Amino acid sequence: MGLLTFSLNVTLDGCVDHQEGIADDETHAFFTRLMDEGGAILWGRTTYEMMESYWPAVARGDVEAPPAVREWAAKLEIKPKYVVSSTRTDFPWSHSHHIAGDLRSGVQKLKDATPAGVLLGSGKLATALDRLDLIDEYRFLVHPRIAGHGPTLYQGGLPHTRRLELVSAKPFGNGAVAMHYRRARG
Repeated sequence: MGLLTFSLNVTLDGCVDHQEGIADDETHAFFTRLMDEGGAILWGRTTYEMMESYWPAVARGDVEAPPAVREWAAKLEIKPKYVVSSTRTDFPWSHSHHIAGDLRSGVQKLKDATPAGVLLGSGKLATALDRLDLIDEYRFLVHPRIAGHGPTLYQGGLPHTRRLELVSAKPFGNGAVAMHYRRARG
């Protein structure tokens, strides 16, 4: 069974608005490595639609982009992408698949079928999956910014505090810190 790893950009005050992070070669390389290490990506519908509206055009070369960004887009194009949605069933972006029905069983089946692991990149979906105790690891890129607005990490709340064990922390040249935590079990 593969691990489900929740990974996201987050500011010091917990903002997860994708426009608030630092988008440079170093941060793109970080997320490209994470994507390379995993066997699949898992998103909610909103994140899928945001990604679908931009990244396929970058991968095709329709949008001007630096090499690190183009590399991310090309790898994202061929990576299996799974989408949880109760309102949409058609996902035409290459290698995209729908997870419908019971969330717990659908995501558990995906984890079981993906030994290399699944990379989760949607905040609202992460809250739902954390409530079901399905997230195994957390890989946050903490940006040296205070946004002063939301959306925020776990804005919907959790039933109880999650205890985590630090695996690693790596500062970047831009001031961001890559934080890797594992769920403390037992």
